[in-house]
Amino acid sequence: MTSLRRCCVFCGSKVGKDERYRMAAVDLGRLLVREGIGLVYGGGSIGLMGVIADAVLAEGGEVIGVIPESLATEELLHPGVSDMRVVSSMHARKALMAELSDAFIAMPGGFGTFEEFFEVVTWSQLKLHHKLTGLLNVGGYYDPLVRLVDHAVQEGFIKPKHRSLLVIEERPDVLLSRLAAETVVDEPK
Repeated sequence: MTSLRRCCVFCGSKVGKDERYRMAAVDLGRLLVREGIGLVYGGGSIGLMGVIADAVLAEGGEVIGVIPESLATEELLHPGVSDMRVVSSMHARKALMAELSDAFIAMPGGFGTFEEFFEVVTWSQLKLHHKLTGLLNVGGYYDPLVRLVDHAVQEGFIKPKHRSLLVIEERPDVLLSRLAAETVVDEPK
């Protein structure tokens, strides 16, 4: 399926109210291992972060956690992740996660997930990297965000070619297949 070696997954430090979010994290984790793709994630043991890390670890897959010193506490740091990179700041965290990954997936989450997602999309738009970013739109979670992005395109703030930087799917298998098969539009901003 893939030329991806590692995929960075941004997701919530909570599991959310809909059980489908947790189930999607488990499915995505198992799928990554089945496809031979390592997981790069935020290093936490809680929320969807913990769920996806647990799923990959249970299947014997590669997990790299990247966490800033300020969050590397006993209650947050995932004890089962042997390759845990503790960095000085959130900025250093995002830079290392991007460096280690061939693609990005945002699962349901809050402000931190949104911020990480939009930063890597912006980096792609600015040609700071040539990696695709996917939204795992579990149960329509990201529908309002997709409408906002489409509105920004209609209003002339996002070029249509940059809208294509977002790969949006409801199923982990379809999303991962598309991320492995598609490429970033390589035109000047």
